[in-house]
Amino acid sequence: QVQLVESGGGLVQAGGSLRLSCAASGSIFSINAMGWYRQAPGKQRELVAAITSGGSTNYADSVKGRFTISRDNAKNTVYLQMNSLKPGDTAVYYCKAELRGHLGSATYDYWGQGTQVTVSS
Repeated sequence: QVQLVESGGGLVQAGGSLRLSCAASGSIFSINAMGWYRQAPGKQRELVAAITSGGSTNYADSVKGRFTISRDNAKNTVYLQMNSLKPGDTAVYYCKAELRGHLGSATYDYWGQGTQVTVSS
């Protein structure tokens, strides 16, 4: 069994900052890419940022320059530092990990349960 547990969401005023964390645990052989997605009410889930095991990053245009994704491979943890938050960033944020449970197994996607981020104007 693999679990992804997110933390760090909450309510913040526009212009403020939050840091999200997501720790993967359980039967894990290796983790490839990790990423953060978000889903606002009535909208589809969208990619916010992703990072490979080697540290290459990718961001949605709407968050470039404001959000920073990072990871600690020793802790199987991915972070999302969110600065200059806007009301439009309000959503449930989910982390995803592409990982192998055992040597030679296929790669599967695992999702966290989501954490609410609310930005007030």
